[in-house]
Amino acid sequence: MMAHPLAWKRYISSTLIGLCCLLQTTLVCAAPQEQLLLGMSAPLSGPNGQYGQQMREGIEACFAQINDAGGVRGRTLKLVARDDGYEVNRAVANAQDLIKSDRVFALMAFYGSASTAAVLPVLDTNNIPMIGTISGADVLRNPPNPHLFHLRASYGDETAAIVKSLLTVGLQRVAVFYQDDAFGQAGLNGVQAALSQSNLAVVAAAPVPRNSNVVAPAVATIAAANPQAVVLATLAQASAEFVRAMRARNPQVYFIALSPVGTDALIAALGKDIARGIQVAQVIPFPGSDRLKIVREYRHALARFAKDSEPSYYGLEGYINARLLVAALERSDSVASRESLVKALRSGAYDLGGYSVHFSPGSNSGSHYVEISVIGADGRVIN
Repeated sequence: MMAHPLAWKRYISSTLIGLCCLLQTTLVCAAPQEQLLLGMSAPLSGPNGQYGQQMREGIEACFAQINDAGGVRGRTLKLVARDDGYEVNRAVANAQDLIKSDRVFALMAFYGSASTAAVLPVLDTNNIPMIGTISGADVLRNPPNPHLFHLRASYGDETAAIVKSLLTVGLQRVAVFYQDDAFGQAGLNGVQAALSQSNLAVVAAAPVPRNSNVVAPAVATIAAANPQAVVLATLAQASAEFVRAMRARNPQVYFIALSPVGTDALIAALGKDIARGIQVAQVIPFPGSDRLKIVREYRHALARFAKDSEPSYYGLEGYINARLLVAALERSDSVASRESLVKALRSGAYDLGGYSVHFSPGSNSGSHYVEISVIGADGRVIN
């Protein structure tokens, strides 16, 4: 017997609604499987916020570029960035939240030696890899942590290049102004070790507290030693205060900084006239040049996906960090497996368009690239 037309319409309508709900539920459940979340913790606000902001811009520009081309084996990439204000406790809490709440696939681009060292137990407990840290501290390299992969050279590499540069031009009376934490101590130790190879010693060393610009005690200590050169193992704001005060006492003193200072931030903090002549060790290629393919690709990505952003060292480092992650995912056996990602990272050298990364057996240091740049008269980097 044929059902009433109205009943038949109700049956069809309810069936279609059910199918739509089922389809919607299926799509919602499937969506997370088509996207890989990557977690980052760095200063995004406060006096050091520029560092994290530039790194985030570089990473997101790369991810936008990759996603626009279809993603990695059909999966899109998304960065979840949390602000830690350059505070250790916040970085640890962020790492835990990124893993437990955001359920990120891997961590990347964490900022700071002390913060990253404090996060290592979190990596071990959760068996999660971290690709790229803004730190060259030896404490993060020896012994190597199986979950941590460094993109940049060590502070030992940087300070060796710095001391070589100073000795080449006859500057032997070297002092060190350092941040009172793992980063600064690593810089001081590196300079001491490099000088000892030439039977020399640091003539003076003075610290500044982390996240502080109170430099007067350090200026008094170092100025009293009458150094020819001062190595800056500090960030931009403290470095700028120190340079101003030292130049008021001794205009001839020579300054050379480790890479975490952030060349762009240092120039902005000092102004081009006072910044002129300061040298900076760089562990990333010059972002203002088109000589290397990786730099050209970075600048193209910014122009297309981050039009308000200017090329920067930290931005380029974030971009290279993201490109290394993408290359490892493309080489891995399974895009959704952390174990496969780690295996791929250790599977051989990566040529990222002129910047090479290779994790040799028993090491988590992927690069030893260091070059010395100088800030010119117009406030631009001379490379």
